[in-house]
Amino acid sequence: VRLAASGGGLVQAGGSLRLSCAASTQTFSSYDMGWFRQALGKDDEFVAAINWSGGSTFYAESAKGRFTISRDNRKDTVYLDMSNLTPDDTAVYYCAAGTQMGVSPDDYDYWGRGTQVTVSS
Repeated sequence: VRLAASGGGLVQAGGSLRLSCAASTQTFSSYDMGWFRQALGKDDEFVAAINWSGGSTFYAESAKGRFTISRDNRKDTVYLDMSNLTPDDTAVYYCAAGTQMGVSPDDYDYWGRGTQVTVSS
């Protein structure tokens, strides 16, 4: 499974971005998906996860109410809609695929190239 995140960029505080993660696999709908981020000098941080069907989602406290994870299994793509961004959201965002919808990086088997999100104050 190959994953590639896109959609990052520079945005002002309070702004919004939509990240996409395209998967190159014919079995995308069998995977749970997660978004993680890593700020400079910090460890990976769980952001959000969605189960294989899209019927179940889970968010980090920092993401609740501001971020929405969704997926389109017809397009083999998972999304992360982010709003009301703050400078604390600045990080490289990664998508991951696995067979359990967990909050630990160890719960996922496949990782994609990240996309940089920078929020200016």
